[in-house]
Amino acid sequence: QVQLVESGGGLVQAGGSLRLSCAASGSISSIYAMSWHRQAPGKQRELVATITTGGRLIYGDSVKGRFTISRDNAKNTVALQMNSPQPEDTAVYYCNAVVKVSPTSSYIAVWGQGTQVTVSS
Repeated sequence: QVQLVESGGGLVQAGGSLRLSCAASGSISSIYAMSWHRQAPGKQRELVATITTGGRLIYGDSVKGRFTISRDNAKNTVALQMNSPQPEDTAVYYCNAVVKVSPTSSYIAVWGQGTQVTVSS
């Protein structure tokens, strides 16, 4: 079984900064990609940023230039540095990992429990 544990959420003022972290643990053979998604009240979950093992980066349009995703492949961790957050960034942020639990298994998607980020104006 694979677990993802997020940390670092909370209340931040607009224009400030906040750093989210996520650690993957359990029966992990390999990780293809780790991502952050978010879901605001009444809205669908959306991609914030993805980073693959090879270093490919994908950002949602609304966070480009403000948020930075990084990953430590050796520690199976991923972080999201949120610079100059705005009230519209308020949401529950979820960590996601696409993993194999054995060398011969298929990749599966695993989700964390989510961490609340609230940006005050």
